Amino acid sequence: MKRNAFISGNDAVAEGVRLSRPHVIAAYPITPQTVAVERLSEMVEDGSLQSEFLHVESEHSALSACIGASAVGARTFTATSSQGLLYMAECLHYASGGRFPIVMMNANRSLALPWSIYGDHRDSLSQLDSGWIQVYVEDAQESLDMVIQSFALAENLDVLTPVMLNLDGFTLTHTYELVELPLQEEVDAFLPPFETPYKMDLDNPKNLAFSSQPSDNTEFKYQQHHAILHAKQVIRNIDSRFAQTFGRSYGGLVDAYRCEDAELIVISLGSTTGTCRVVADELRKEGWRVGVLKIRFMRPFPEEEIVKITRHARAIGVIDRDISFGFEGTVFTNVNSALSRGNTHIPTHNFIAGLGGRDISKESIRELFSTLKKISKTNDTEQNIVEFLNLNVATND
Repeated sequence: MKRNAFISGNDAVAEGVRLSRPHVIAAYPITPQTVAVERLSEMVEDGSLQSEFLHVESEHSALSACIGASAVGARTFTATSSQGLLYMAECLHYASGGRFPIVMMNANRSLALPWSIYGDHRDSLSQLDSGWIQVYVEDAQESLDMVIQSFALAENLDVLTPVMLNLDGFTLTHTYELVELPLQEEVDAFLPPFETPYKMDLDNPKNLAFSSQPSDNTEFKYQQHHAILHAKQVIRNIDSRFAQTFGRSYGGLVDAYRCEDAELIVISLGSTTGTCRVVADELRKEGWRVGVLKIRFMRPFPEEEIVKITRHARAIGVIDRDISFGFEGTVFTNVNSALSRGNTHIPTHNFIAGLGGRDISKESIRELFSTLKKISKTNDTEQNIVEFLNLNVATND
C-alpha cells in the first residue's frame, strides 16, 4: 500500500535513492546537501538500503569513487553543492567522457566570494559544458521521482551519460512537503538492475578511460554529443512510462503553464516556477494573457519545445538566478540562441534575480510581467536587455 510522508527535499532525494537500490554511495557533506547523505547513511546502517556507503575525504574523492565503482558496472550515487561541485570539476569531465552513468544530486548554492550558503544557480550553470545531463526540479515530489528517472536515463545504453539533479538550496532542500512514496516493487519493475557490457570484466576485457590522439578525439566527443541529443527522446519516453506506472508526469524537457494563448511568457528554472504560476493566475483574473514555461532540462536543451510554445508570444522574460559577468544570464543566452535558430523575432528580456538566496517575491514577478507588457506594446525586438530585479541601488544600468 502506498503511503505519504511529510518530508524535506533532501529527505525526498534520499528516499528516491533508497528505492533505486544503488550499489555504491560516496559522500562528503556540504551545506545544504548534508541531510540527504546523512539520511542515506542511516538507511545503510539500519539495513533498509543494501549499499556500500563510502564517507570520503572530499568532494573530488566522492566523484572519483563513483567513477571507479561505475567502471565495474555498479549503480552509483553521490551529492554535492556549490564549492563542492567546483572541487569536483576535474572529475565531472572524467565521468562524462568515460560515459559513466552516475546520478548526482546538487543542492544549488551561490559561489564565493562573498561567502554565502544560500541558493542560486551559479554553481550548476557554470558546469553546463562538462558533458552532464542537467535537470532542475520544482518540489520534493519531483525530487524523489526524478532520482528514479535519472537512473533510468543515465543507464540507457543509447545515453550512458551522468545526470546532475539540481534542487534549490534551502528553498527546496529544507522545505517540508507531503510526498507520495512509491512502492518498492513498482520501482523495481520500472528500474531494473543496472546491466552494461561496457565495464571492467576479466572474462570480456575492455579498455576504459584511455588516452586518444588528435586523429580520433573528435569522434569520441561527437559520440558524447550525439548521446545527449538522443537523450531528448529517451527523457520523453521515460516521463510517459513513469506516468503510466506512478500517475505523475512532468512534461519531459519542459512544463508549460497557460501558454496556449499567452501574449507574455516568463521562463524559469526550479522552485521559482511555483511563484510565477501563482502570479500568472492572479493576472489572468485581471484580464492579462500570461503564461509560465519551466525549463526542466538545461542539457539537453529543449530548443524545439521553447520555439513551439512561445511562437505566439509578444514578449518573453527569462529569470536567471545566475549571471555571466559582463554579459547576461546563462539561461537567457540559451533561450535566445534557440529562438534565433527557430527564426523567431519575439522581444526578450533578461531578469537577474535571487542571487545569493535573495527572495523572488510575487511583487517582483508582477513587476516582471509589467515590464514585458511595456515591451510588447512598443514591439521592441532589441535583444540582450539585462535587468537586475530588486537591486538596492538608484539605477540599473
